[in-house]
Amino acid sequence: MLARYSLPENDTGGGASCRRLRFSPSHRAPRLPLSRPVTSPAPSVLLLIPAYNEEERIEPTLREYAGYFRAHYPGKFEILVVLNGCRDNTLAVVQRVAKDFPEVQVENFPAPIGKGGALIEGLRHAPKVDLIGYVDADGATPPSAFHRLLGHTAYADCVIGSRWLDGAVLHQAQPWFRRFTSRCFHAIVQSLFWMDIADTQCPAKVAHRHAIAAIHDHLRIADLAFDVNLLYSLTHANFKVLELPTEWTDKLGSKVTNSLFRSSAIMFLSTVRLRLVYSPLYERLQPLRWVGDWLYGALRAPTVKRTK
Repeated sequence: MLARYSLPENDTGGGASCRRLRFSPSHRAPRLPLSRPVTSPAPSVLLLIPAYNEEERIEPTLREYAGYFRAHYPGKFEILVVLNGCRDNTLAVVQRVAKDFPEVQVENFPAPIGKGGALIEGLRHAPKVDLIGYVDADGATPPSAFHRLLGHTAYADCVIGSRWLDGAVLHQAQPWFRRFTSRCFHAIVQSLFWMDIADTQCPAKVAHRHAIAAIHDHLRIADLAFDVNLLYSLTHANFKVLELPTEWTDKLGSKVTNSLFRSSAIMFLSTVRLRLVYSPLYERLQPLRWVGDWLYGALRAPTVKRTK
């Protein structure tokens, strides 16, 4: 199930209500307050930040998030940085920040496992907390925007940010070719999965531990198409996904921009393979699995162990 909302034109995140855009299938959506009732205890939160060679960008993000939530969030809030085959000084940078903010922790995988692989590993910690989510290491999503997602978790199993809904605030948009490839990928995802989600790839998501625990064994995409894997697994299991407009600033140094063709090819391949996994034809196509394996190898795509 998917619910989608948009803010009024004069509300960028601090208003008192949201306007309903769409809720599918035919269910009525509640009007959502921006925070849970004051009488409810604040849930514990674990924020995952996957990182690959982010020594130049991750420190401001960690300090901003840790400082913001220490000051504005009454519950337990921890940050887990999942290092994915870093060859630079990212580990030392994170450890330096952790000396000032003990809520920052690190999990280091010396061999590359992909962004999706890092998130799959990080999501294994879901049973330890009430809510678990993730953002990118570059700080494109400000802490206040992620805090807003947390404020709606009482109304859905998973809450995601969107850069394409009315009310989204884009301080600096992506280059035109990134926007073009993003919309092409969205069209492919929509045609294959019919999730009716405007922005599957926005790296600002948070979910309840019960939802992640139920679908974790079905997470098998280690590359940038991981978000599609996560969202389709949730909707396929009848968990409710709520999409909200978010705040976003495109940051310099994107790994995707530097390898756009290869990243796009891998994402397309992973998306098609995911569709086949949920297809009644999947077992009949097993003799052709080697073709996909060969393509993954040729593209040097990260992979995770398949689950049945």
